[in-house]
Amino acid sequence: MKLPRMKKRRDFLRAAQRGKRAARPGLVIQALEGTGGPMRLGFTVTKKVGNAVVRNRTKRRLREAARLVLGDTPPEGWDLVLIGRDETRSRPFTQLQGDLRGALKQTGVAP
Repeated sequence: MKLPRMKKRRDFLRAAQRGKRAARPGLVIQALEGTGGPMRLGFTVTKKVGNAVVRNRTKRRLREAARLVLGDTPPEGWDLVLIGRDETRSRPFTQLQGDLRGALKQTGVAP
């Protein structure tokens, strides 16, 4: 199942300014509650992580982890921004999923 995406810069900035933040070794999450619609996801990776190939590979891993963790029952009314880190691409996939679950609990998205 394909999850709804955030694509506009202003949505990313709003989540960064007003949202809750949680950091894990594999990723950083910014979660903004109360958007009044279906959950939307945004993915970003800074240039510090590597060139375009590396950044895109990192985003693909984040997208797949989000699909597996949130795909069945995405929580309503949240905007989530997943930020890839240097360790995202080398972290074992099960640990990356665990990082995402832990960050979702810390920000209050998941119970």
